[in-house]
Amino acid sequence: MQTKPSSTPHSTHASAIAGALPAVNGRLLLKGGTIISMDPAIGNLAQGDLLIDGARIAAIAAHLDVPDAQIIDASNMIIMPGMVDTHRHAWEGQLRRINPNSATLEDYCNATHFSFAKYYRPQDMYVGNLLTALGCIDAGITTMVDNSHNARSGAHSDAAIEALRDAGIRAVHAPGAPLTGDWDQAAWPQDLARLQDKYFKEPEQLLSLAMMSQIDRDTWAAARALGLRIVTEFFGKEMAGELAALHQDGLLGPDNIFNHCTALPAEAWAILREAGVNINVCPRSDTHYALEDGMCSYQDAIGHGMKPGLSVDNESSYSGDLFMEMRVAFYLQRATTQARRHHQHSGHCQHDGDHAPVPEPVMLRSLLEAATIDGAACAGLAGQVGSLSIGKQADIVMLRADDINLYPSNNALGTVVHAAERGNIDTVIIGGRIRKQGGKLLGLDVAALKAATEESRSHLFAAAGYVPDMFAESFTALA
Repeated sequence: MQTKPSSTPHSTHASAIAGALPAVNGRLLLKGGTIISMDPAIGNLAQGDLLIDGARIAAIAAHLDVPDAQIIDASNMIIMPGMVDTHRHAWEGQLRRINPNSATLEDYCNATHFSFAKYYRPQDMYVGNLLTALGCIDAGITTMVDNSHNARSGAHSDAAIEALRDAGIRAVHAPGAPLTGDWDQAAWPQDLARLQDKYFKEPEQLLSLAMMSQIDRDTWAAARALGLRIVTEFFGKEMAGELAALHQDGLLGPDNIFNHCTALPAEAWAILREAGVNINVCPRSDTHYALEDGMCSYQDAIGHGMKPGLSVDNESSYSGDLFMEMRVAFYLQRATTQARRHHQHSGHCQHDGDHAPVPEPVMLRSLLEAATIDGAACAGLAGQVGSLSIGKQADIVMLRADDINLYPSNNALGTVVHAAERGNIDTVIIGGRIRKQGGKLLGLDVAALKAATEESRSHLFAAAGYVPDMFAESFTALA
């Protein structure tokens, strides 16, 4: 299949759907909010002010007097860093909850890679990415690592990138080879150089380029020749068995991002830590799709001295917010540690491992770190985002703490991690640009977005021969 790259938006409504991004200029003063900075040097303020100058955070203090700044009243609000989703397949946006009871990885693939993915046009990539990116912003996710493993041609990659740009989200776009169907294999991974030259040469932009690839020395070398990070789906003993040789040959490092990392032996964790590989965990995905033992690797990661990011993975079965990932990780860790404690106290220990020290219960700050500063580190952006720090990019979320489901807010961390929802998010700022305010995404033509989504979804359903069933208990594999 040969499809020429395109330099134009891939929807007739493209310029109208998300609206033009506002210029970054002037100064914004967020006044009188409860500040969770995630920066030890700044700490937390029960009531404080935050000054944005252009795209960056300029000052944080209990009180700031800036006469020429535009003031945003942050009283009764919690101000926190924008969240970072370290692993999202954004192209699947129009397939949301198409397979909610999916019980295996094969079930997931039946409703994505093995069916609809084969029929994606460039405009479908645009719609999927735009819908996902806007949903992320609405949910307080200001940065996303876009695992785009449906890069069927240069035009498909162009469309995906243009959608991220139009949405105004900060993103690491990682195109990857499709799993099935016809696609332009001659352009992979050679097209990465074209993409880098076309879209990623401007300084201080919101987007950066990576590559998605399974363990393959040649494609990894191609990415590294361009200075790109490498994103890999990684889990289980079989994949873990490849680590020693890769590490010995110097092919693992801080430019690697490994997703999932479920059911890895201790020696694999030791290699990942020594090599500086970045990892993310998927509290819902690993259980939903029964990856290995079905348990996310959050406790394994922190138990081996690593600080993972959190990821939603995809929305084909469940929602797209990181609040839920924090909560699921919290309760899974608490449940498993309590089960081990109970097992030891009941006298049922039969193996040496049964007597290992029981981990301490995870605390909320650790989960919020995973969703912010640790996620930023995983994405290679720790110097830019993930905390409210002087000089960093102004990627900020403001939550209404006086909403009926959050009021009274007696503990800011508890409010954010255990109770907040996307509906509580009043304002989202990315790189100094206000993208959501008063609880609404700015500049968005909802009718145009829905029209583009309906057209794309209808095309995909018809091309794949799928008959929609709003109450289906399972997704029947398509021929």
